[in-house]
Amino acid sequence: MNPAEWLARTASLTPEAPALFLGDRQVADYGAFARDAAAIGAGLVARGIGPGDRVALFLPNSIDYLPIFYGILYAGATAVPVNGKLHAKEAAWIVTHSGARLVFAKDPQALRATGDIDGVPCLAPGEAEMAALRATPPLAAPAPLRAEDPAWLFYTSGTTGRPKGAILSCGNLLAMSLSYFADVDEVAPGDAALYAAPLSHGAGLYNFVHVLRGARHVVPESGGFDPAEIFAMARTLGNISMFAAPTMVKRMVDHARAGGGSGEGIKTIVYGGGPMYVADIKEALAVMGPKFVQIYGQGEAPMTITALSRADIANRDAPGWEGRLASVGRAHAVAELRILGPDGAPLPPGEVGEIAVRGPQVMQGYLDNPDANAASLRDGWLMTGDLGQMDAQGYLYLHDRAKDLVISGGSNIYPREVEEVLLTHPQVAEVSVIGLPDPDWGEIVVAVVVPAGDTAPEPAQLDATCTAQIARFKKPKRYVFLPELPKNNYGKVLKTELREKLADQD
Repeated sequence: MNPAEWLARTASLTPEAPALFLGDRQVADYGAFARDAAAIGAGLVARGIGPGDRVALFLPNSIDYLPIFYGILYAGATAVPVNGKLHAKEAAWIVTHSGARLVFAKDPQALRATGDIDGVPCLAPGEAEMAALRATPPLAAPAPLRAEDPAWLFYTSGTTGRPKGAILSCGNLLAMSLSYFADVDEVAPGDAALYAAPLSHGAGLYNFVHVLRGARHVVPESGGFDPAEIFAMARTLGNISMFAAPTMVKRMVDHARAGGGSGEGIKTIVYGGGPMYVADIKEALAVMGPKFVQIYGQGEAPMTITALSRADIANRDAPGWEGRLASVGRAHAVAELRILGPDGAPLPPGEVGEIAVRGPQVMQGYLDNPDANAASLRDGWLMTGDLGQMDAQGYLYLHDRAKDLVISGGSNIYPREVEEVLLTHPQVAEVSVIGLPDPDWGEIVVAVVVPAGDTAPEPAQLDATCTAQIARFKKPKRYVFLPELPKNNYGKVLKTELREKLADQD
């Protein structure tokens, strides 16, 4: 089923229900929301775009985002959301790799200036061409799609350093949405989804459950994350739910503790995308109360591997409560979990191995990447690349990532991508990028640099090199200069040794 059917049905049943909000101001009801999406879909169809085609969204969070996203689905095309914080060259690579036939972008000129998307039309919300698209007589109904048809091409970091496009089908999104109701939280028409994290990723995936229930969708006027703004909106609107990285939760708790209240009007905060320290979630409970649910997922199994319920987090009287806070919960209703040893055989409770997941939420595969598919999908199981163990009650505990991915502030950062950029600086001979624990960000990106000569480059120069080629959030927060990198007999950099050495220094 086309997920746009959910919007069409909600709009048919409750057309006057409040739908889209900019801050605490209503911009559209469900009737207007659906008409706008259907008109955009009709405009795309008039351009020859339909099932099998892909349309990219390189947009920051805005009130236009969801109507455009659902317009793509109305046409039967596949949406390719691109993180609005990426550098234009990074976004252009995704646009090209995905084969997108059209791009919605806040700054089309920046994309065109890369020279990498020649011939791909770019439309900006608010411009005349976009206005004409929205003025097209709306489609009577969304294009029919089957469960196996793609709906969302989710770009996630991969082992090559380049993003990989995880193909999420209509059936994958249905399984994720129904499992949210079963394992994460219930949603009522009077609730509201607040999008303070990028709509292109986890926060945006949760739009579906709120559309299904006819709830409100709120984009902060700032377009991003500001604890004071969020607390003010929650007090005004009430029943706010949101997805947040652990660093965002920590900032909200700090704001509340400093006199910003206890989060009145916030119903649920779903946190994930990185580790939450036990001390931090205990403090969050003490300051804001039982508002928290934890999830563990990947783009390949969107938001739907395990969940630590509100009751598990809040029930201090439960046996083993504090230890359980260190877990990421139990398998979602649609998920089947295994911990596998080096030989691929399942391990018993308590033993550490690679986490594998199977279920209807698992992606169809990576776009045009047979090698990654062979490595990640085995007999229906998704090999997550994460190491963990399960206890006898089925609670999953993460230990480390088999991949070298750094998760900073809830954003995935692949070291090789940063290393390749830094190596373009003439004063850099070698570089190794690692993540180190940080109380605010979860991890920070640290670049260990071997200078190409007697003089080390200035950190500001390396910052400028990064800013010119990659998104700012991927830029190292710290540079360390060494005469050489530790390596094994095969010349491979020993990143574990680097981490231990820097941790000891700290």
